[in-house]
Amino acid sequence: MKLFNYYPSNPKKLDPELEKRIFFHSMVFPGAFVVAFWLVELIERTTTFDFVRLGVYPLHLKGLPGILFSPFIHSGFNHLMSNSIPFFILFFALIYFYRRISYRIFFLLYFLSGLTVWMAGREAWHIGASGVVYAMASFHLVSGFIRNDVRLLTLSVVVVFLYGGLIWGVFPIDPSISWEGHLWGAVSGIVLAFYYRRYQVRRDKFDWEEEEEEQEDEGEGTGEGKEKETGGD
Repeated sequence: MKLFNYYPSNPKKLDPELEKRIFFHSMVFPGAFVVAFWLVELIERTTTFDFVRLGVYPLHLKGLPGILFSPFIHSGFNHLMSNSIPFFILFFALIYFYRRISYRIFFLLYFLSGLTVWMAGREAWHIGASGVVYAMASFHLVSGFIRNDVRLLTLSVVVVFLYGGLIWGVFPIDPSISWEGHLWGAVSGIVLAFYYRRYQVRRDKFDWEEEEEEQEDEGEGTGEGKEKETGGD
């Protein structure tokens, strides 16, 4: 699909139409997930349904469906709101930057963050999309440092700003919060960031980066010239 293989190599030859399609495509799936989160919460609040038991319950068969359903279930609108915005931004960025393998990465993060909680969490119902949020946040953060990519590093800063308490969420400070979901979500993101470290996220270089490279090349060329002159003597 051309949409996922489009990596412009020259900023002066961008395809505006394709750029627009990629941008809007990157919003569709994250937006659909967030809408689904809110619909589930609204149904639970306006009816007698209680979806908590569709969450993850570690090491019990009854908790296995939660690997799939728990991200859609929240304890209230505050919990839902705190997850919705970072989920949308992080998922959007994943599709926009990683394109061809973005959905593969997302579903691996989604599955691993739930499975690891089921395998290593305490015996309680674990609900909410925060595990997936932590997984995507840690993936972007570590990937930005591994690739030394200005855009991804900037995104990492935004992630820390939006989810400032990220680091504290992996500690058992509040027993009412699934810190295991946060911890194992973060671990899942870090593991996949290293696993996909060789995947190239192509981008156009900024003018100042090209100037630095040109200066380095000129410096190397001057050094080589001096070596030849010395050898001649």
